[in-house]
Amino acid sequence: MTATNGRIVQLLLLVVSTSSIFTAAFLAPPTTFATRPATTSTTTISAYNPKNNQPAISNHDAATSLSLLLATVLVLAPLPSYADGQTKEFKLPPIDYADKSRCVLNSSKMGQANAARDRLYDLRECKLSGVSGAEYDLSGVIMSKTDVSKANFREAQFSKGYLRDSNFDGADFTNAIVDRATFKGSSLRGAIFQNAVLTATSFEGADVENADFTDAYIGDYDIRNLCKNPTLKGENPTTGADTKLSANCGPR
Repeated sequence: MTATNGRIVQLLLLVVSTSSIFTAAFLAPPTTFATRPATTSTTTISAYNPKNNQPAISNHDAATSLSLLLATVLVLAPLPSYADGQTKEFKLPPIDYADKSRCVLNSSKMGQANAARDRLYDLRECKLSGVSGAEYDLSGVIMSKTDVSKANFREAQFSKGYLRDSNFDGADFTNAIVDRATFKGSSLRGAIFQNAVLTATSFEGADVENADFTDAYIGDYDIRNLCKNPTLKGENPTTGADTKLSANCGPR
């Protein structure tokens, strides 16, 4: 079970438990309060319609409404986003060193395949510095200890990419779609992400010094984490953009 699925199950259990509490509370006998210490008369507190002296809403309806409202708030509350490979349960298969064509950069023929390939796209430990992958669909690609420094990935797609512990120094991701990916442990010094889509993508433990995030689309949760990255500083040597300001992490 992924971390996200586990969180959803916990929320649903909490909704059921809380619904039971609300139902029990609203269906319990009405509370009475003594109006005078010297008498035994009591006053019942209840909701009513003054026009016909009838209950405006039943206790059961009130309990149901509050339960549904609570369920909506809990289920629709923002959850931490997880890219493929960000959970501890994710394990990579062995590298097929016998495949001599494994380190050739190829675009998916399926178009926005989101990792739906006929076989694993494994570029681990490949030396591809300066390669051109502009407009390529590289969804679901696996990179670890991969050198793609100074690569051209303009308008490329990396949906659900496993991009960890690799060298992306000076790579150009302008207008690229890099959603639900993870750059954990990778070096992105001087990389360019201008106008790139980076929703649900993790830069945890990545070196982003001198990177340019100008006009990149990043979710609120992810931008908060990116702003905490101690390497978010410097100036991009190609565009001249201030790294921290380009990510909207400082005063302008």
